[in-house]
Amino acid sequence: AASPDVWKEMEKAAVALAKAVHYTNAGTVEYLYSELDSKFYFLELNPRLQVEHPVTEMITRVNLPAAQLQVAMGLPLYHIPEIRELYGKNRYEEAVA
Repeated sequence: AASPDVWKEMEKAAVALAKAVHYTNAGTVEYLYSELDSKFYFLELNPRLQVEHPVTEMITRVNLPAAQLQVAMGLPLYHIPEIRELYGKNRYEEAVA
């Protein structure tokens, strides 16, 4: 399995990719990971929820279809309570835009 540092790098790369293509909704970035050299390689960006999304929901405690709809309605991610909690923020604290 990848180390926490590699997971952080994967997350940063996924965010950079989404920003580069101006993508602002739920999606999945997939990588191939090599345990031999601890490197990851981009495989694909899926601009939809994957069939496995309940696993992500179980781990993150975020209702992904609900969050996807909220983003589609124009609500920024930092205003969604479950997303705020995922990043260690107070669920109801005023978010700064």
